[in-house]
Amino acid sequence: MPLTATRGWPGQVLLALVFNLLILQSILTLPVIAGVSYARLRQEIFRGIGVVGGAGLWLPVLTGTWHGGLFRAVEMVLLSLFFLATSMRLVRLLARVPRVNVQVMAGAAAGYLHLGLTGGVLATATQVLVPGSFSLGAAASHQVLLDRLTYFSFVTIAGVGYGDVLPANAVGERFVILLSVASTLYVALLVGLLLGRFIASEEVEMLEEDELVLDRVDGPGTP
Repeated sequence: MPLTATRGWPGQVLLALVFNLLILQSILTLPVIAGVSYARLRQEIFRGIGVVGGAGLWLPVLTGTWHGGLFRAVEMVLLSLFFLATSMRLVRLLARVPRVNVQVMAGAAAGYLHLGLTGGVLATATQVLVPGSFSLGAAASHQVLLDRLTYFSFVTIAGVGYGDVLPANAVGERFVILLSVASTLYVALLVGLLLGRFIASEEVEMLEEDELVLDRVDGPGTP
């Protein structure tokens, strides 16, 4: 991601490649948690939005620039919908795991990173649809808009608040409120959930070990 910040062909290629890999990974690994009758339809819609949104990122690479405000707005809306759906799937998947292991912890960490990326995409869509929602600072003149606002998203969810990128109107302020609340709830709820599952799984393992010890001492089936 640090190499995608600069404007020009290399930065656009790397940005498109990174987000397309994220889209591909999300499509391949995240299941649909829904009723059987709607699962396939929702999966096809999810996949279609991801494919179209990912393909749209390559158009600026091929042409050298973003074409028109309408194309950029549609592209950002598609990416926003896809990343929002991905975040919801990941949270619901983590909420259903029976035990906490290394893969689950990695998924929780990935969810936090994905929240920052989703915030960046949503902030970019907000800036495109409502120009002037954010004051981008001095670095905006040589930095890709999506990359700049992704940086702003991570600064916001981490509670750092450097102040170089700021909400500039009511829409931007409401977006920051929603992103801050979402990040706080994600950390608080997921940590509580995983901690509870971890304690429960540890207790189950301790009980199983105690039963094995008793079986070895008294023999299996001893009352």
